[in-house]
Amino acid sequence: MFGCGVLGVSLVLCLSPMVSLEPCPCGGTPGTPGIPGPPGYDGRNGLKGEQGNPGMAMQSGMGMVQKGQKGDPGARGKAGKIGKSGIPGPAGVPGPTGPQGDPAEAEHAKSALVSAFSVRRATDVKPDRNTPVRFTNVITNINDHYNTLTGKFGCQISGTYYFVYHASSTLKNLCVSIMLDGQRLAGFCDHMVSTHPQQVSSGGLTVYVKTGQHVWLETDNNNGMYAAGERGDSVFSGFLIYAH
Repeated sequence: MFGCGVLGVSLVLCLSPMVSLEPCPCGGTPGTPGIPGPPGYDGRNGLKGEQGNPGMAMQSGMGMVQKGQKGDPGARGKAGKIGKSGIPGPAGVPGPTGPQGDPAEAEHAKSALVSAFSVRRATDVKPDRNTPVRFTNVITNINDHYNTLTGKFGCQISGTYYFVYHASSTLKNLCVSIMLDGQRLAGFCDHMVSTHPQQVSSGGLTVYVKTGQHVWLETDNNNGMYAAGERGDSVFSGFLIYAH
């Protein structure tokens, strides 16, 4: 009923006319497993896959991501270049009044606002016409405001001053003008008479003088001023009444 055939070397198949497979009763004993072969080589890299779809944006409050800890500060970088100056800001509010300063020394405070002089002409030579009359012998010259070289009083303190002169003359008429920076403020004349060849004249005025201005005396052609010691002197004086 059955036919058996051998195919190949070690396979024995039993063929049934019913096309059914069953163990062949004439099969041999299984052999010993073979030695494992060496590991195979890595396969080639596969093709790059397609880009995936964008992930969903994390919404606040979902609690899916935890905030990490604060990292250590980085190293300090180099100082940058100084930028351009900005536009000046508006003026600030005035600060409070400072404390009162210490009082100035009494002597300095007094001398700072004092100006006075009295000078005498120490020659009997007639003064030059239309030029400052020089009084070279100093009687008083506080703070040296009168210059004996130029014959002019130089104002250092603006204020009201009083200027006056007393002049001796002999054998010639005398006209004296009080000048302020080239401007004639007032003039005084004394004319000689035959019975009194020696005369004394005087004149004075009060005037406001600014710092930097000058005051002096001038004569014209009537320049009979002289100084002869015991017989008479010619004196020019001035002093500050009050500063302002």
